[in-house]
Amino acid sequence: VRDLSVGYYATLRRHNYVTPTSYVELILTFKSLLSRKREEVDMMRTRYLMGLEKLDFAASQVIKFHCIIIDVNFSYYVSKYFFQLEHACIEPDFSLICHIGKMIEDFWGPAKKLLSDIKFLDRLKTYDKDNIPPPIMKKIREKFMNHPDFQPDVVKNVSSACEGLCKWVRAMEVYDRVQKVVAPKRVRLQEAEAILDVQMQKLQVKQAELKEVVDRLQALQDEFDEMNNKKIELENNIERCSLKLVRAEQLISGLGGEKDRWTEAARLLGIQYIDLVGDVLLSSGTVAYLGAFTVDYRLQCQKQWQELCIEKNIPCSSDFSLSNTLGDPVKIRAWQIAGLPVDSFSIDNGVIVYNSRRWALMIDPQRQANKWIKNMEKTNKLSVIKLSDTHYVRTLETALQLGTPVLLENIGEELDAFLEPILLKQTFKQQGIILHLISKKQFVLLKCIAGVSL
Repeated sequence: VRDLSVGYYATLRRHNYVTPTSYVELILTFKSLLSRKREEVDMMRTRYLMGLEKLDFAASQVIKFHCIIIDVNFSYYVSKYFFQLEHACIEPDFSLICHIGKMIEDFWGPAKKLLSDIKFLDRLKTYDKDNIPPPIMKKIREKFMNHPDFQPDVVKNVSSACEGLCKWVRAMEVYDRVQKVVAPKRVRLQEAEAILDVQMQKLQVKQAELKEVVDRLQALQDEFDEMNNKKIELENNIERCSLKLVRAEQLISGLGGEKDRWTEAARLLGIQYIDLVGDVLLSSGTVAYLGAFTVDYRLQCQKQWQELCIEKNIPCSSDFSLSNTLGDPVKIRAWQIAGLPVDSFSIDNGVIVYNSRRWALMIDPQRQANKWIKNMEKTNKLSVIKLSDTHYVRTLETALQLGTPVLLENIGEELDAFLEPILLKQTFKQQGIILHLISKKQFVLLKCIAGVSL
């Protein structure tokens, strides 16, 4: 830099002083910038890698959701056909139950023919009283037994023979009622009770079978309700999975081209992270030493430094650029909107101003830097002062206390001694409070003094 300064003075008659302070500034600037840039590059690279991981995760989720939908559809159809199979198996059981307990009706045999005999009395004596046809007894009971004229006391008034016949008929009726009605009924009652016991046993067996079938039906109904609820849940899962699948496919489709770009960006950031040592070293040297030089001298020195880094095996970018290393495209665009010229030399000057640890001294014959600073710091309550102003000291003291920026215009080759503590950033701490000593006065710094522009 000393040799470059000699040639610079010989050509343009401009002085550039190289002092030990410049070297200290180089070391401190390199230390702070390297830590900051490593953090920035690592954070950006991590973001790209996380984005790639999310894309890979989304792709895996698409495959997973495809498998889930296949499994859900399979479960849905299995449950559907399982219920149909159960229904087909239980239907014959219900058909059998419908025929259980059918009554078998018993009928009396055909009626006996009435016997006739010429010898009526003999017939009466030998009459088969045990086999009197029921229709005859029915007719006798319906037409004669309750008839008022068919009474022995009444008939004897007419004929004693008829009285005997009447008594015989009534005796036959009584005998028939006793022997043919009551006794057979008792026998049939016993038989019926025996049959009833057998049928009751069968009924109990059938009732047990019916209860078993009913219980099975209830179990199937409960299972059907459960499977139906599961079917509804599966349908909802299918809908949700399908929706997630569509979104994932849309995301992958929309970011399909971004994946390649992000992969390349992550790779380049990895290379940039390795080259940060040399790039930040070149940038720190530019900030500390080359601010006063024109673009040609600055590029010449940067090229020599770059060759020296390669010779010393210090990793650095082959296409080193100060704006690419320390500049932020968004911030640079804001500078240009505020009035900074768009050429690379002016952009590098802006980068030097914002990354230098010392206050920037700007040689600005065209007042471009003046306009740029005023526009950039307008919202921060910028104070513009001149050494010729009466109250510039009070304005500066107030700005130091409030942490607002200050622009000092029209300075000469010599500066007021009052500004030396500020330019040298002579601050100290007292009881945890940062203080600034100016003209034997202590001012509390409410904000970082780096916000002040000179």
